[in-house]
Amino acid sequence: MIDVKQTLSEAEERMEMAAMFLEEQLARVRAGRANVAILDGVRVNSYGSMVPLNQVATVAVPDARTITIRPWDKKAIRDIEKGIMDSDVGITPENNGEMIRLNLPQPTGERRQELVKQCNKIGEKAKVEVRNVRGEIKDKLKKAIKDGLSEDLEKDAETDLQKVHDKYIKKIDTLLDAKQKEIMTV
Repeated sequence: MIDVKQTLSEAEERMEMAAMFLEEQLARVRAGRANVAILDGVRVNSYGSMVPLNQVATVAVPDARTITIRPWDKKAIRDIEKGIMDSDVGITPENNGEMIRLNLPQPTGERRQELVKQCNKIGEKAKVEVRNVRGEIKDKLKKAIKDGLSEDLEKDAETDLQKVHDKYIKKIDTLLDAKQKEIMTV
């Protein structure tokens, strides 16, 4: 027979993962302010293998519109530049021989709208995942009735599942609202 509490905690864990995924993805969206998270996807060729940028250089944010990258090995500066150019960051690096500077331009109103749409798409994916988890668990509970789970327990579990679902949908909406506010703030 199915363990209802175990099943519900499993569902909550999967919904939490969807919310965490959304948080990570939103951190990578460039909202006009310098944020080192936009460089998380950058891979650099270091001694023949592709490694994350933060393993070959120190990444810092000296002011709101600039990211500085100081390589530990000055010979790696070209590889770092190439890694940034090949990634989807969309910023051209400036190299002064010692370090690389990324100057983030002020996004236009049109670009801000595009960023909001991009965030909403990512948010919708997370919501769909939360809904899918709810659907799967509901099906599991319906099948459990055949295996001997009482209908009252199933109804209670479904109610609890809906509460968990609503909690994570609200959390996703809150994350999206915060990111939209950040993007639209000039």
